[in-house]
Amino acid sequence: MKTNKIIVIGSSNTDMVVKTKTLPLPGETVLGGTFFMNAGGKGANQAVAAARLGGNVTFVSKVGNDIFGKQTVEGLQKDMINTDFVFTDEKAPSGTALILLNEEGENCIVVAPGANAYLLPSDIEKVKDISSAEIILMQLEIPMETITFIAKKAKANHQKVIINPAPAQKLDDELLNGLFLVTPNETEATLLTGITVLNDKTASQAAEVFLSKGVQNVIITLGKQGAYFQNNTLKLKINAPIVQALDTTAAGDTFSGALTVAITEKMDWEIAIRFAVEAASVSVTRLGAQVSVPYRNEISIKQN
Repeated sequence: MKTNKIIVIGSSNTDMVVKTKTLPLPGETVLGGTFFMNAGGKGANQAVAAARLGGNVTFVSKVGNDIFGKQTVEGLQKDMINTDFVFTDEKAPSGTALILLNEEGENCIVVAPGANAYLLPSDIEKVKDISSAEIILMQLEIPMETITFIAKKAKANHQKVIINPAPAQKLDDELLNGLFLVTPNETEATLLTGITVLNDKTASQAAEVFLSKGVQNVIITLGKQGAYFQNNTLKLKINAPIVQALDTTAAGDTFSGALTVAITEKMDWEIAIRFAVEAASVSVTRLGAQVSVPYRNEISIKQN
């Protein structure tokens, strides 16, 4: 049922992961880690999640003219994602991420953005499909000027814009004003609102800050506690199923991609968030970023 178009605009990276017993302290060397590589980047992860869960997805990104870039495009195409607007930069390398992962599934990540840093408004002008998208989904691993440019055009065209504000950084009030949805985690919500998010009460207080700035809907993801939703008429807390987490690397991205599909399928907010929470919960039980993203037949939540 791939009808309403989703455009995901953002980063694509090759993840280089070392799984070890404990994360090293500054200056410490830890031996005995297992190394593996897989496709990642918040934008690409979210595009893959949306596509595997039933979305009609076009991905807009920039890669280097190297083996990592070619592998990225090939992988996206296997998931039936339109890659017509994955641009190639002839000078910058493809983005890479170095990930350390411990036995509890916790991670720390350093990203070298490479070509992602050169996805500019001039590239976006070439993406003719944008005007026909029902939803535009973005993150913060591409230049802020590009994000602002896209959001301004989309809002003028009365399109729904979702921003997953990760990695955490400040957002201008002008960008927030008129956004259809913002989806920070606790850390990101704390940075953006000044409210330390610890529970449902403080999540609601943070959501009020976003709503006061003109955001239409707010979802604060709470890890294993689930997700908190609020707009001007509704408040919801959706609990997450209890699972054994192996790797949380792409959980937030899986949530964002799943939620976007649910919205295009006109699920109500409660069902949509349950759908996204379940998808994210499945992803944390598997190692890796895109390889951990589930398919639609693995999700029990059905369209209402």
